[in-house]
Amino acid sequence: MGQIHAPKGANKKKTIVGRGASSKGRSCGRGHDGQNSRSGGGVRLGFEGGQMPLYRRVARRGFSNSVFKKEYAVVSLDVISANFEDGDVVTLDALKDVGLVKGYNTQAKVLCNGELTKKVVIDGLKVSATAIEKITAAGGEIK
Repeated sequence: MGQIHAPKGANKKKTIVGRGASSKGRSCGRGHDGQNSRSGGGVRLGFEGGQMPLYRRVARRGFSNSVFKKEYAVVSLDVISANFEDGDVVTLDALKDVGLVKGYNTQAKVLCNGELTKKVVIDGLKVSATAIEKITAAGGEIK
């Protein structure tokens, strides 16, 4: 009573091979002969037995800019209205503090979704042309 026990199946004995154990004697479950039965045997990743491997058969052409691609988190005007007060300065750090933008290396762009009801100052963010019109109409500014 009051004893701690490991759950059933937690402590499983290691299979001992090559010692006459059932089905794990002699060849130790590796089959009869061949490269995979030897110690250190086996082929490298992608090897197809001497046939020209797929990664060499498929042509690689062109250029990919995906390493240098910049991704922007989308921030809508109605979301800015809901999370900021009149006269607040909206920067990337302010958006991260509120939790609208996540990640270390992300950037943000303000898009014209919804209505802006407060005067806010947008600083250091990309802003779409129609969003600029709505921000200035609401009395805000873009730095």
